[in-house]
Amino acid sequence: MSTITNLPFDLLQPILIHLHDRRHLSTVALVSRAFNHAVTPLLYRRLDSQVKRNTLHHPSATLLKRPELAQYVWHVTETGTVQRFRQVIPHITEDIVAALRLCTNITSATWVDDTLTPEANFLPILDVLMTLPLRELTIRTQYDPGERVWSRLNTIQGIRRLSVWSLEWGPPRVLQGWADLLSSSLTYLELGRCAGVPATILISVFMKLPLLQELCLKGAPSAAIPAIIACLPNLIALDTEYLDSGNYRTPLTPLPRLQRLTIQTGSVDIDGPQKLWTWMRILLPHQQTLKSFTLNAFAVHGQITIPRPFIVNLTGRHGKSLQDFAVGVAQLTLETVSYMCSTCPQLTTFECSVASPDVDSIAKAIEAGHNLRTLSLHVSWIPHGSVDLLPQFEKYSEPRTMYANSSHVISEGKAGRFTEEQARALMLQTRLRSIGIGDQSYTGRWVRRGCSAKVTQDVGKEDVVLEVVGDPFV
Repeated sequence: MSTITNLPFDLLQPILIHLHDRRHLSTVALVSRAFNHAVTPLLYRRLDSQVKRNTLHHPSATLLKRPELAQYVWHVTETGTVQRFRQVIPHITEDIVAALRLCTNITSATWVDDTLTPEANFLPILDVLMTLPLRELTIRTQYDPGERVWSRLNTIQGIRRLSVWSLEWGPPRVLQGWADLLSSSLTYLELGRCAGVPATILISVFMKLPLLQELCLKGAPSAAIPAIIACLPNLIALDTEYLDSGNYRTPLTPLPRLQRLTIQTGSVDIDGPQKLWTWMRILLPHQQTLKSFTLNAFAVHGQITIPRPFIVNLTGRHGKSLQDFAVGVAQLTLETVSYMCSTCPQLTTFECSVASPDVDSIAKAIEAGHNLRTLSLHVSWIPHGSVDLLPQFEKYSEPRTMYANSSHVISEGKAGRFTEEQARALMLQTRLRSIGIGDQSYTGRWVRRGCSAKVTQDVGKEDVVLEVVGDPFV
């Protein structure tokens, strides 16, 4: 009879790969020789150098003592912060480079540096990385790594995923001179600082990256974004900022069919930047392609309110495809929430701010969202009678009272806490399994009675019960 301890290696490792915590993997490695043999490659697949509480944690010492483990390393994270330990460990750089040379199967690397000398710190590491079959590279520094670093980077080919973030000093780096070599491979790109770069230069770079599918672009002129993405026919995900309206020519080339759109913006006005809503509609000209819409917006005075015409346009074009809608603290009315739930049948995630007198009003607004799994609402509790669903949206709501008596929720115009009982009732009548209302969050899952650590209601003799757990940090 087969047991977990004598499973073949080719079955055991695919099971253990679902353990993401290194502590759990380390424990499993002690179970038996077979488990140790299966887990060891997983333990060393990703190695990160870290500095915690002024203590250096670096895998180089282990790799130099046991070089046979280096064959399992696929991803490394190195940091310039380790140079602060040179007085204690004078040969730290030499040890790191020697260990890195042993890892000939590395395909992904991350460099993080918040020191004043990123060039001197990175060059020895980069010399090794250039000899490896890199497919993914992330560079995150406080200051520009310098011309010598970039002259070497501009010779690397075959990168599929690239992320460049240099927050201060030095010229913005937008792949000038490198894009030609990346043209046949790059599908994912993050450029964290493009402020001050003319739109014509950005467009000339992106015209050389036709395979790009995912783009995160910060600091680029907003008016030029349509022209930029028009160069990328395969683009499906865009994460960018709305900084100003400006003027730029309208592209003649059709825009890509975006599936995920993330916008960050700010305003001194609760109505949001003047042309934000029109600009976002321009980015989404196609029908039923968008699956995820995220807006991270803030206003100096109050909360940004999303205008109803924008929601109507968005759901009219993408209602059948939209699955995730997250606008953070941006404000929607309950009737707009109801309208979105009824016109977006695939909606699984919903996040926004609302004003509501009680939880029952929220439950009524979302009851048409039959596929909702995650709900996160920043709520301004208001007195009863302050808000009602508009008549045209009542048709989407079946008569229902989730809570027979709402008096325990509202008292003199102030809402009580969103309780576990309310979360359970909402989960039992919907597909929701993660609910955050106000400052209270709960997750639910179906478990066998004997496996449930917390069951708060009598469910008779049912073997399966809904376990609801509150956020322990609230």
